Amino acid sequence: MAVAFRDYYEVLGVPRGASNEEIRSAYRKLARQYHPDVNKDPGAEDRFKEVSEAYEVLRDPEKREKYDRLGANWKAGEDVSGASGFEEYFRRGGGGRGGFNGDDVSIEFGDGDFSDLFEGLFGGRGRARGFEGFSRRGSDQEAVLELSLEEAARGGKRRITLADGRDYEVDIPRGVRDGQVIRLAGEGGGGAGGAPPGDLLLRIRLRPHPRFRRDGRDLEVDLPVAPWEAALGAKVEVQTLEDSVRVMVPAGSSCGRRLRLRGQGMPGAGGSAGYLYAVIKIMVPKELSKQERKHFQALAETSKFDPRSR
Repeated sequence: MAVAFRDYYEVLGVPRGASNEEIRSAYRKLARQYHPDVNKDPGAEDRFKEVSEAYEVLRDPEKREKYDRLGANWKAGEDVSGASGFEEYFRRGGGGRGGFNGDDVSIEFGDGDFSDLFEGLFGGRGRARGFEGFSRRGSDQEAVLELSLEEAARGGKRRITLADGRDYEVDIPRGVRDGQVIRLAGEGGGGAGGAPPGDLLLRIRLRPHPRFRRDGRDLEVDLPVAPWEAALGAKVEVQTLEDSVRVMVPAGSSCGRRLRLRGQGMPGAGGSAGYLYAVIKIMVPKELSKQERKHFQALAETSKFDPRSR
């Protein structure tokens, strides 16, 4: 039985001048409320079909323009709900792209928007009911998981919530790399015809760090030292990802000299870590006391060192 006609704007609960985003938002809310996989009340499926029919027309600029001009007769008297394939499509619980695939025939309903939308609404895990004889594994879905360098170095469990409301506790490997993918099996789009669901792929993105620079598993950090520490040598503290260590600044060190600290970089899969390079940065006081100025003046008068002659 065809769905009786109602004003599409009224069905979605939006004004006639509603934007595309308002229409889409209203549809998402109603589809979540009346989808047969969620709502078992009598009449929910018919309401869901009605909402989907309205959205199918209003989301398309060309169809919407015709509907605004012609109203119920926008398709020259045709009832869109009774169009070929439409009733069978919803009777079998379709949620977007799907159909019968033979050797010579490929029939698809919709343009993929329903599929994309329902994977976002229901995590692709609703009933994947297709046509008889049709079977297809669910699509893989991908999301970005941002981590700080400290979180990536430590690893461990992390609770995440996706934009569609799905919530997971994820086991992050120690020393996970930028761009690495963590696969959650069976948490992607739903399969059709009894086929298994796809996977959820969490792609790691390491946030820039305010102190450390990263090069693969090696890290680099600036090491501020005073002029006399650089000239005479000194033991100074270097901040690492997890703690701090004391290192010896060799006498006669210039700006840019790199001190290599073994095992203080990012951990590797086998437990070994990269290097941390402490880059010497000589710092001069912005303001000198009388005593400091006197010593610097004495040094300037007695030293034969010319840094520009090297």
